[in-house]
Amino acid sequence: MLFSRFKTHLPTSEEALKGRPERAFAVPDRHTVLGNPLLGPYPEGLEVADFGLGCFWGAERKFWQTDGVWTTLVGYQGGHTPNPTYEEVCSGHTGHTEAVRVAFDPAVVPYTSLLKLFWESHDPTQGFRQGNDVGTQYRSAIYTHSPAQQQTAEASRDAYRTVLHASGYGDITTEILPADTTRPFYLAEAYHQQYLDKNPAGYCGIGGTGVSCPVGVAKADG
Repeated sequence: MLFSRFKTHLPTSEEALKGRPERAFAVPDRHTVLGNPLLGPYPEGLEVADFGLGCFWGAERKFWQTDGVWTTLVGYQGGHTPNPTYEEVCSGHTGHTEAVRVAFDPAVVPYTSLLKLFWESHDPTQGFRQGNDVGTQYRSAIYTHSPAQQQTAEASRDAYRTVLHASGYGDITTEILPADTTRPFYLAEAYHQQYLDKNPAGYCGIGGTGVSCPVGVAKADG
């Protein structure tokens, strides 16, 4: 099943695995680095953002290292199967991408800054892959929690597309869609949460294009 055609083909709701009514595993209460609760409700004034940018182990670390981020958690989003497992998502039969949920203080780190980090931390032109990681679960995605987030995310995509094209990259394949009831965020298993804090030498497939965002055409450092 892991090497089926669904590695690079999004299943329809009829083709997807049926899933289950409840999560099949427990998750920890608190973030191992930040010390704050993983699950909401979050303190007043915080906002939530959801991003898919390849393997969520390295992606989550990018966000928890950012000032103004209150907590992060990883999960599965944008698919059809309710409460999937990691193995099911990796089979390509659920339609989900690996996602990071970020609870942040917009007075410290605005949503535009998180978008900049998102775009610069991966290659959003690769479709159903990131580097050597191939599959629909590695596709680039932004799931928005308000009309303002949707508009801001689309504007940042348009700006970044211009500089990517100027640098020789193809079109951005990132899906930008509301994180509504049709795209719920399903928590990943406990061992995936803050994986690179628990396993500092663990695999991290995150890598950007080197092109800065959202303005200008200068190459980012590194």
